[in-house]
Amino acid sequence: MTVRIGVITFPGSLDDRDAQRAIRVAGAEPVALWHGEHDLKGVDGLVLPGGFSYGDYLRAGAIAALAPIMAEVKDAAAQGMPILGICNGFQMLVEAHLLPGGLIRNAHQQFICRDQRLRVENTSTAWTSHFTEGQEIVIPLKNGDGGYIADDETRARIEGEGLVAFRYVGVNPNGSVDDIAGLTNERGNVVGLMPHPEHAVEPGFGPDTAVAMRSGVDGLSFFTSAVASLVGAAA
Repeated sequence: MTVRIGVITFPGSLDDRDAQRAIRVAGAEPVALWHGEHDLKGVDGLVLPGGFSYGDYLRAGAIAALAPIMAEVKDAAAQGMPILGICNGFQMLVEAHLLPGGLIRNAHQQFICRDQRLRVENTSTAWTSHFTEGQEIVIPLKNGDGGYIADDETRARIEGEGLVAFRYVGVNPNGSVDDIAGLTNERGNVVGLMPHPEHAVEPGFGPDTAVAMRSGVDGLSFFTSAVASLVGAAA
């Protein structure tokens, strides 16, 4: 089975090609999709990539959440398709109400770029099955509007239903409540996070590790998890 995962490009997307590359490295076929169309081209999964869609006007991800193709994204999510939102893509998923809460300007009001430690909190999603619960990973982070917020009722539901997928470890880089770095929906097919796993899939290009500079590939497991879940579902 050839797994085909679409990557949607919006005006201002920056990391769509990186996401396509990560999909290819994980053994799947990337499919370029355009925000202004209503055609998912028969893909098996979707990635909403990072960037600054529509210049982050209004709120980051708010305009992109109303793009024509998002109607198909919502339908696909309801049908159980694996969907990953990375950084700006996470913001889109929240603005489209596919994930709870909201994202605001970083607490220190500055753009941040760093290799960030995360703890994996949920391994039952389509994008995290190749991790172990409690595993600490290092993923590049780069954002200006990454502060996760939610009201008390939503926070209680997120925690009670195990919807936190990742938490920041060591330092909370943007003031997110409860150190939340990423979420999943109840079904486990939709995952969003602020760090960029597509930037940690190949030796020589990822974060530094104790083994060697730029050798970190913790991000690859996001994409291999999705491929495995789709192959398993088709078997």
